[in-house]
Amino acid sequence: MACFIVPAAEAVVTTIVRRAVKKKEAQTQTQTAEVLSDGTQEMTGRIPLSEKMKWLNTMLWGGSALLAFEHVWHGEVTPWFPFLTAAANPADASEMLREMATSGVAMAVLVTAVWGVMAAVTGVIAKRASEEQTARTQEEAGV
Repeated sequence: MACFIVPAAEAVVTTIVRRAVKKKEAQTQTQTAEVLSDGTQEMTGRIPLSEKMKWLNTMLWGGSALLAFEHVWHGEVTPWFPFLTAAANPADASEMLREMATSGVAMAVLVTAVWGVMAAVTGVIAKRASEEQTARTQEEAGV
């Protein structure tokens, strides 16, 4: 009935956190940017946290929107107050809250866990690529 509200609430929080992280990264990048002899900045090959958080936001917002559409399709969400049909009846409201606590939280945790695995795997891949690039550079320099 209202399980999509929990991932949507997490999406709101992560969107705010992402904006703060992105701002912090921009400040850090300008302070610690390494300029090469030809005037370009050195790329580290790492994916910034703000970009990874964008993936999480996309997954959460997309899933919430799809679930909200499904609930509208089935008549559980209406364009008039109280918007959630279960909220109109106190007996249904407890069932709605139980569904939010079980299904909604489970979906939000699962999406976040999948994102965590994605972020970890891409971190390992980026680190491996960086190490290979460093080895090639050292090999070319004759070290």
